Amino acid sequence: MARWGLIPFWMKEKPKVPHINARAETVNKLPLFREGFAKRRCLIPATGFYEWQKREDGKQPYRFRRKDLEPFAFAGLWEFARLGGEEILSTAMIVGEANPLVGGVHDRMPVMLMSEDYDRGLVRPQASMTLRPCSSPMIRL
Repeated sequence: MARWGLIPFWMKEKPKVPHINARAETVNKLPLFREGFAKRRCLIPATGFYEWQKREDGKQPYRFRRKDLEPFAFAGLWEFARLGGEEILSTAMIVGEANPLVGGVHDRMPVMLMSEDYDRGLVRPQASMTLRPCSSPMIRL
């Protein structure tokens, strides 16, 4: 089982703020995520996710899932680090622009992969490959 919040192999100590999300637009450019995205991509299984909408009275959580209730996977990356004698397997989720449904709540969302895209999500990315939001039928609860 991986720890949530990426800790790259080259870090000398645990970050004070965990790196749980990697932006799809920059994941292949930022030193924090670049090597993991190129060599250590993973699938994070899920049946839904939450986004929080900022409101005057605080934040309102919304749960999103597929209409057919089928599982899917988020695009992610992983790292293995050794810090102070501790061996840590960690992961981060790749996030991108929200699709129209999620966009009414938040401007970002996890990059979702359907089963037919799992192999493509794990292969070494091509220069022309873009990560886009899921367009499968989803509902907001």
